[in-house]
Amino acid sequence: MSPPVYPEPRNLLKDRTVVVTAAAGTGIGFAVAKRAAEEGARVLISDFHERRLGEAADRIATETGTRPETCICDVTQQDQVDALHAAAIEKLGHVDVLINNAGLGGEVPVVDMTDDQWSRVLDVTLNSVFRMTRAFLPAMYARKSGAIVNNASVLGWRAQKGQAHYAAAKAGVMAFTRCSAVEAAEHGVRINAVAPSIAMHAFLAKVTTDELLAELSQREAFGRPAEVWEVANVMLFLASDLSSYMTGEVLSVSSQRA
Repeated sequence: MSPPVYPEPRNLLKDRTVVVTAAAGTGIGFAVAKRAAEEGARVLISDFHERRLGEAADRIATETGTRPETCICDVTQQDQVDALHAAAIEKLGHVDVLINNAGLGGEVPVVDMTDDQWSRVLDVTLNSVFRMTRAFLPAMYARKSGAIVNNASVLGWRAQKGQAHYAAAKAGVMAFTRCSAVEAAEHGVRINAVAPSIAMHAFLAKVTTDELLAELSQREAFGRPAEVWEVANVMLFLASDLSSYMTGEVLSVSSQRA
């Protein structure tokens, strides 16, 4: 099968403003920030790691010709989340699109899992979506427009050994997406989520065994993991006017057969 072709820009987010959390590194956050810039958006990227955040901004500038704004933020800290919102308003004027991408995994059986391991994954992966959404919604409500896209996972639906904390968090993201979307609809704001299965990037390859990556890839109908930009494309669709009648949805970005 031929490799996927990287898409040509279509100005899907022309003149929109976009904030992306956990955008440093090589994963989905970086990919969606880059794709948003390519699609005409003004972008602010955030992460808790200052050096990597700067490197990500430099790379986006090199590859797109436009350097995104940046803001350090630990999404587990409400004061930093509030500061991120204030910085976004100051630097972008307003926020049209919020991409909640922050998440934390790890593999540990339930019987061996500590309270700290459980709580940390839930805090980064689920509670951060709540904190960010709560911080950004009032201004979107005031403008009667906006879109939020959350990064969930197929593990919110499916089972995998050693992933009880992560799966519980991602299932929570799905439920939070649906409930908050119902509240936001009357204010003209849409909230949706994507649920990827396996999207290959350097950090995932570093923390996951070759055997598990091969097993997960073999489950896919295409016989390969997704490229991170393929997941980003779906997030941009949900952020754009092409999905104007969609809210409270969780779109699977996966072709798993089993």
